[in-house]
Amino acid sequence: MSLQEGTPARSRRAPFDADRLLTLACVGLPLLGLVLFFAYPMLIVFLRSITVGDSYGLGNYVEVLGSSGFWRATRHSLVMGGATTLLSVLLGFIIAQGLYRCAFPGKWLIRGIIVLPLLAPSLVQALGLIFLLGRNGVISRAIGVEIDIYGFWGLLIANTLYALPQAVMIIGAALVLLDARTYEAADVMGASPWRQFRDLTIPSARFGILNAGFVCFTITITDFGNAAVIGGDYSVLATEIYSQVVGQRNFNMGAVVGIMLLLPTVLSYAIERQAMKRQQANQMTGQVPYRPDFAPLRDLGMAALSLLICACIVAVIGIVVYASFVTLWPYNMSLSPKHYDITLAGGYSSLWMTIVISLAAAAGGTIGVFLLGLGLRRLPQALAQPIQALAAMPAAVPGMVLGLAYILTFNSTATPLYLLYGTAALIGIVNFYHYHTQAFLTVMTGFRQLPPALEEAAGSLGAGLGRTARDIVAPFIAPMLVSVFFFLFMRSMVTLSAVVFLTTPELSVAAVTIMRLDDAGLTSQAAAFSTCVMAVVCLAILSMKAILALMQRGNRSKGMA
Repeated sequence: MSLQEGTPARSRRAPFDADRLLTLACVGLPLLGLVLFFAYPMLIVFLRSITVGDSYGLGNYVEVLGSSGFWRATRHSLVMGGATTLLSVLLGFIIAQGLYRCAFPGKWLIRGIIVLPLLAPSLVQALGLIFLLGRNGVISRAIGVEIDIYGFWGLLIANTLYALPQAVMIIGAALVLLDARTYEAADVMGASPWRQFRDLTIPSARFGILNAGFVCFTITITDFGNAAVIGGDYSVLATEIYSQVVGQRNFNMGAVVGIMLLLPTVLSYAIERQAMKRQQANQMTGQVPYRPDFAPLRDLGMAALSLLICACIVAVIGIVVYASFVTLWPYNMSLSPKHYDITLAGGYSSLWMTIVISLAAAAGGTIGVFLLGLGLRRLPQALAQPIQALAAMPAAVPGMVLGLAYILTFNSTATPLYLLYGTAALIGIVNFYHYHTQAFLTVMTGFRQLPPALEEAAGSLGAGLGRTARDIVAPFIAPMLVSVFFFLFMRSMVTLSAVVFLTTPELSVAAVTIMRLDDAGLTSQAAAFSTCVMAVVCLAILSMKAILALMQRGNRSKGMA
């Protein structure tokens, strides 16, 4: 009798024990990865910045802070970051206002064009400007004026084009949440369109605008690709780090500059997160979507401005594709595919390697953030919050600093992790942790949308955590997981700053190959390689949209059944 009574007791405890072990594994493995591949490398950067000979001290900081070159690069970075932010937010607000607050046809075209800068490494904007406005550029030769595009103005335009999509998406997300009933009440009270814009639209979207501003500032101050190609003598902190590490092999000084670059980005990230929280706190439930009526003066003007901005983007990206087929720029403009016969800088091997690395980073990263999100749901809030904070920290670290941290950490025989140095696996890991925050927050958004009743029902039927995750959770947030997979893949395909320190003569990636081709004066071949990268990323976007459409159709069919 006692044996029969004891057997059900053990069977009742077994699922609990299995679930607890699975929860620990779901949290423990991703947490171990965050510690080894984010927290530990960042600690090494800090330690190297205060290493003077065989001891610790502030001598490196004294030397760097006493250098006129550092202060010049800092001043340039801050000025460039501020100017780019103002211009990007202004242009981004114009396009977002046109897309979400105006009524005119062809918005799909603007939405498609605005994402083009995200489809290629940041240096493609710089390449396009050189083909347009450089000494042998199309516009320069057409007007007969030699334009000096290298330096502040060229870098400002390139950075603005690169940051513009982020500004449009963030400001657009704020504008689309504005309640139509507020504007209806304003119409009833006789408020003019200008007053509605001044007193309703701007105040309601202020946190979105602020958020976009800090995101654009962070993108600009940490970007390396555009500065390396078109910056000329206009030094910035990102190129200063590259010069210290690659040019002078001075890793300790590079670590100091990296820490100094980290300070404004961490501050910017902290303020941006507060702005995001304020924006979310101000959101009301049950908003009525705003559907604008056609107003000729307003809408035609906004459409013209939006299309003009988009024309600039198309010109800069399109000229790179066009130049890749020009026989000899600018002397023989006949078209030829000869520049696609790339034999230097490793040929196309780096492109195929980048695709493999990006697929691995996307697959492993998607699984990792899913497991972490799944485990965090089962942890007490007191334990979950610190882990969530750590998981969100990588967004505050510039790619250049993270890449520097990896070369300082994994290029040392003092750690067994040295075995990873010079491998494709390490490049895939740095790509994932560079974009870990965005992937993690996206998956957590999906988890928050999961009705608790579904998990409770599965538990009441005796399903453990593993089966619940497989049959309930994963299918519900599958669209989020698909989006995260393709996001990680596409960003891994085009990232430059995080991997520029980790490539070797035997192992390179596409973005670094483009930079090397441009450095060697093979600008047309760099354009051809850039076109190939953009083609791969475009194919990935189309694949994502097709998969999401099929999933939506399948869910609709199940609902009708």
